[in-house]
Amino acid sequence: MTTYEPRDVRPGIAALAEHLRAALGPDSVIDDHQRLRTYECDGLAHYKVTPALAVLARDTAAVVETVRACAEAEVPFVARGSGTGLSGGALPRADGVLIVTSRMRHIIEVDRENQRAVVEPGVINLDVSRAARPEGYYYAPDPSSQQICSIGGNVAENSGGAHCLKYGFTTNHVTGITFVTADGEAVRLGGKAPDPTGYDLLGAIVGSEGTLGIATEVTVRLTRLPEAVRTLLAAFPSTDDAGAAVSEIIGAGVVPAAIEMMDALAIEAAEAAVHCDYPAGAGAVLIVELDGPADEVERQFEEVERHCHTHRAFEIRIAKDDVERALFWKGRKSAFAAVGRISPDYIVQDGVIPRTALPEVLRRMTELSRSSGVRVANVFHAGDGNLHPLVLFDDAVPGEAERAEEVSGAILDLCIEYGGSITGEHGVGSDKARYMPRMFTEADLDTMQLVRCAFDPTGLANPGKVFPTPRLCGEVPGRHKGAHPLQEAGIAEVF
Repeated sequence: MTTYEPRDVRPGIAALAEHLRAALGPDSVIDDHQRLRTYECDGLAHYKVTPALAVLARDTAAVVETVRACAEAEVPFVARGSGTGLSGGALPRADGVLIVTSRMRHIIEVDRENQRAVVEPGVINLDVSRAARPEGYYYAPDPSSQQICSIGGNVAENSGGAHCLKYGFTTNHVTGITFVTADGEAVRLGGKAPDPTGYDLLGAIVGSEGTLGIATEVTVRLTRLPEAVRTLLAAFPSTDDAGAAVSEIIGAGVVPAAIEMMDALAIEAAEAAVHCDYPAGAGAVLIVELDGPADEVERQFEEVERHCHTHRAFEIRIAKDDVERALFWKGRKSAFAAVGRISPDYIVQDGVIPRTALPEVLRRMTELSRSSGVRVANVFHAGDGNLHPLVLFDDAVPGEAERAEEVSGAILDLCIEYGGSITGEHGVGSDKARYMPRMFTEADLDTMQLVRCAFDPTGLANPGKVFPTPRLCGEVPGRHKGAHPLQEAGIAEVF
């Protein structure tokens, strides 16, 4: 674990804290070092930075006031929701302000007629569905952390989840955003209408990881509850067999609401943690869920069963009711945390490959694990090739963390080699910025930087994230390759 403490605190921080206390109230501003350590990392706990100041915003006006004050003082700021991100996207700046939106938890409106909900960024993902369910609707994007992750963070990272295969990612379900720009202006993009005119600025904001501004109100699309839902769990001798079944199912024109895979090591962890009672001896399990009109679901379900049997599924369980369905999903949804039962430390990776390459890539990952001596547990959204390998290590053993980092990077190289991506839904953040030049050309990165600079010409919004250098707007293009983004940003020496 690497901890970064401030080398020095800007002289203006004390004055900034005093100004914000007067404007927002004393309970909204934290400058005590011990209390600030609560916010020193997000779900990627391998890196820790204590912010100089934290502001607990209650509404859009508080975010506007804070960002304006930061802009005037030329102090960088970082937005944070529930802190469940896994790429270091909400890692604070030691010389900056952390703007926490977790108090902004109002569901402003559930509009049944327009199939929309308007929520604040601190609203928990699952709570949107709970609020919409009495009206016959739900919110489709469902990250594994949906019981604790917030809508603002989902917007920042363009989160997906198990059901993104059929229903798409956050960007497919956001129709409007109020966000605060880097100079402290609140602007509105989109609304309840399905397709606003002009450039898709809304699409630029979703997934921008807090580098363009801070969302303070989000209008989301609600999805009608399906007439029928059927879920099965199939056990296979190997990931090769399970991967082949996935390709056959999708290739046959069946688009499940979700199709998830776990390998033997991930199953072992889930059993130890939540006792999900998956079939003994499975080299891999698939969880396949179909939803929609009852007749269509029944027909497709028979086809899914047939393809699973064809590819050597030795046991198939069909959920009899919602209780059994929840038990099937319990093991999968708890997989990330469950790995803590079999390893003291682990890296949650997030890469994407073409679905048809699953068997070959998984074999190469097994070879990589064997040759390096680093265990890798696999959990992933099999239907769209979104891998979540969990690279296991013990930070107390010298050299293990470094070997785990090497394996983690090699997995991303595999994803790129097969025409995939270095992230599917966790974002780039500070952890993966160093890998961006492996996937994009210098011209690509410079073009992306132009977009960022158009929104944030001073470079104060979540600096040091996404891009491999913190180059300021207006500087001559040219990258310093090889250094970790935290080191380039001047936060601390790394490794």
